[in-house]
Amino acid sequence: MEVQPGDAEVAELRPGAGPAGWEGAAEPGPPVLPLIPRSWRWGQLGRVAVVTLSLLMYPVLRSLALQLHSAITGSYVAGTHSIAFINCLNEQIAKDIARAIMDKKLAAYVNILPKSLALYFWKGELEETTEILLLVKTRTSKIGELSNYVRSIHPFEIPEIISLPIDQGNPLYLKWIEESVPRD
Repeated sequence: MEVQPGDAEVAELRPGAGPAGWEGAAEPGPPVLPLIPRSWRWGQLGRVAVVTLSLLMYPVLRSLALQLHSAITGSYVAGTHSIAFINCLNEQIAKDIARAIMDKKLAAYVNILPKSLALYFWKGELEETTEILLLVKTRTSKIGELSNYVRSIHPFEIPEIISLPIDQGNPLYLKWIEESVPRD
């Protein structure tokens, strides 16, 4: 590309001229990119903007591509659904939390597992209790909302709420979860 007259802005450096030694400088300091043609500046800025937007949009574009692939091929996309584990002090609290989760349509299915012995450190002391465990099947996209909701209703100061993505499973069951839990 040939540089045409007027494409480049050139400032003349003269000692003592202007606030920073640049004659005609409106603000302190040298002009931005004084020797690069304007057409190059906007082209470079455009490339930087496209790369930046691509990086910011990657999660959304990936999700849309996976959904489209799944819809066309009928295949399951690993990680679309998750199982959340939530501990509860007793069976009544477990039932109440499970019902609340279902009422809010944050899950398709909740198992309430019987008592198990739990050992853990709390405030520097070894604790031993029995707990009830909930296994919550839901969309992975609902895990944040599920976690926030459970923390707001759970009696524990710091309830156990962890999740694991479902890698594979019965396609009909996974489709049922999909249909049972509304999209975001």
